[in-house]
Amino acid sequence: MPLPQPAEREPIQTRQIEISSFYRQDGLWDVEGRLVDVAAVSIKNYTGGIIKAGDPIHDMRLRLTLDSSVEIVGVDVCMEAHPYPLCPGIVPAYQQLKGETIGHGWNRRIRELFGGVGGCVHVVDLLGLVGTLGFKTVIRESGQDDAAPEDRKDDKPYQVNTCHALASNGEIVRDR
Repeated sequence: MPLPQPAEREPIQTRQIEISSFYRQDGLWDVEGRLVDVAAVSIKNYTGGIIKAGDPIHDMRLRLTLDSSVEIVGVDVCMEAHPYPLCPGIVPAYQQLKGETIGHGWNRRIRELFGGVGGCVHVVDLLGLVGTLGFKTVIRESGQDDAAPEDRKDDKPYQVNTCHALASNGEIVRDR
């Protein structure tokens, strides 16, 4: 069902986020994210210049390379558009992700590492989404999602209790 018809309005800003996953020829997975913010009106930037309507305020990209245990073995971050000259200075900090494993507590962990002045809020937003798709991709594509209960690290599929529809005491989980 679509949203109800909105009141008359004018556009201000659009944020587009795209996340994609890939299987590599070397047996690893790449998960890439891109966040682009575009203003519908021209705005002043910090240096006194103007970001013209339609030009990106933010254009940030992220790639995590994962192994079959969902461990991060490679990190690439770039900022093609950013509002402050200092923004790209935080990019090297994301190398701390190498050796981290995506799983339960991922969003908490990225906030611990990069929350507040320790990172860029836009890259942190991307990391949450890239991590989710990366986890699902590796678990599903490596066959771990189909493993017998005795072969799982946990005693239940990872999706259980992650949303209303997949409540452990609900109809879908009971039927599956």
